[in-house]
Formats: sequence, structure tokens, C-alpha cells
Amino acid sequence: MMEQRPQRWGIAHIYASYNNTIIHITDITGTETLAVGSGGMVVKADRMEGSPTAAMIAAKKAAEIAMDKGVTGIHVKIKAPGGHNGPTSPGPGAQAAIRALSRMGLRIGIIEEVTPLPHDGCRKKGGKRGRRV
Repeated sequence: MMEQRPQRWGIAHIYASYNNTIIHITDITGTETLAVGSGGMVVKADRMEGSPTAAMIAAKKAAEIAMDKGVTGIHVKIKAPGGHNGPTSPGPGAQAAIRALSRMGLRIGIIEEVTPLPHDGCRKKGGKRGRRV
């Protein structure tokens, strides 16, 4: 029978915009960085940074580093740009990144969406009559 290794959890903060995907793996408190990977680190062309392929490769690299440091399971926090005029839906890299993390053999705990939403803060750009097209 397989001997029980102690579970060591980490948190994967995935920031997925349309232009890039950043995977940041921390310990369970979220204070100590264990691994970082982004779309821009793994592809040459700027237009490819936000693609699912780049997200997959970046997640794979980050997961390898984290697993070397003893992480066995991961809680996922997905973040889109949000704020008062960014899109509130995560970019195309988010799903690919999660899939890559689980394929690497990391146990996935909670998947949480942590996009910052304004509670009516700043005024949106576009003037009194909105953006006229």
C-alpha cells in the first residue's frame, strides 16, 4: 500500500486578463512566494501572452517549482482585471492554467473567484453621455 505523505497545501493566484496570464503560487498563508510563471515568460510573440497555450506552459513551470518545494495540493484563486473599467470575466488562460495544474498531479482544493469589484468608487470614463461610437 502507498505510504501517506503529509499533505502540503499552497495557493495558486491566477491573474487572467486578455493580454496575459500570471500564475503565482504561495504558501497557505499567502505571504511567501514559492513559484511564479506568466505567459510573457514562455512565449516570444506579444500577442500570444494571453493564450491558453502560454498559460498551460507557464502553469506547468510554476507547478514543477512548487512541487520541488514540497507542495502537494493547491487552492486556486482566479482574478480578472476588474476594477472600475477592466473586464470582470477572466481571460482565456484561466481554465487552461487550472487544467495544467491538475494534470501535473497537484490536488485541487477550493476554486475561488477574487476579481475586484467596485462598490461604486470612482466615476467611469466616457463623459456625461457615455462613449459615443
